[in-house]
Amino acid sequence: MPQQLAIIVLVDVGNAIADGTLDGNTYLFDNMKLHGSDGQGTGGLVTAINGAYWADGSQASEQVLNWLPYSLGSIPPTVPRGYQSDRARQTDREALAELDALAARPAAGADTAGRLDKIRKSVGTRIKTTRRTSGRLSNEKVLDVTGEVVGDLGTGSYSYPGPIITDIYGEAVDEKIMYPAEYGSPDMVTDGWYWSATVDTSRPGSYAYTMRIQLHKLVVQDGQALWHPVNLTCTSSLRITSEPKRNAFTKAGMGYLPVPMHAPPTEGYAGTDAVTESARSTG
Repeated sequence: MPQQLAIIVLVDVGNAIADGTLDGNTYLFDNMKLHGSDGQGTGGLVTAINGAYWADGSQASEQVLNWLPYSLGSIPPTVPRGYQSDRARQTDREALAELDALAARPAAGADTAGRLDKIRKSVGTRIKTTRRTSGRLSNEKVLDVTGEVVGDLGTGSYSYPGPIITDIYGEAVDEKIMYPAEYGSPDMVTDGWYWSATVDTSRPGSYAYTMRIQLHKLVVQDGQALWHPVNLTCTSSLRITSEPKRNAFTKAGMGYLPVPMHAPPTEGYAGTDAVTESARSTG
């Protein structure tokens, strides 16, 4: 059965967009730290893959990699799926209640204008729907990392959408060391899609690969806010080692487990006295 290995791609989206690069703004982790992976928590992760082969040199087991991208400084991906929509409806209800209360009061001049401006900010800003930003990135309100709507987009204190891996390529793919592909998943944390790859563990060595990652920058055009895609790349690598497949119990080669011969029980045996005496004598 293939082994499963997760690689976390944590991106500081705000700084990466400001710098125009993922270098210094990406932090990679995997679950092989105790088995030889280097560079945990940096952009230079070297993932250790400990392969195994049979006596004839054929691959004994393959490795399966799963990449999971997350955003640093954004709303956690573990909140309920409809969280943003729920917050948008809640702020709309609150704004309507404040408008009703304002309408019930006599005209108050400057005070009325101030309260209307406060209501406008509490309503927040919705993202414009475009062909490129349809789905989860459109028609939602802009929120900050605490879940509050953002009324002033000029502050820059808003939660970015999570990074999206759009391609995995490079030496490890060209050399047919790994075979990456995007798969559908019922896991809504990854929006129903994730990148995975099988690895040929019978070919020891170090192999680099590159991830193309799409971020989104908030821009305002013609008075409307929208998420503009920004495509950047980062590089990581695999280090494959191999050894003969061994029995986990005996540390020997694969085969039948050695089963020691046991003498018949000497006490509590329900057989005849003769058998019992014989067992005791050979005891």
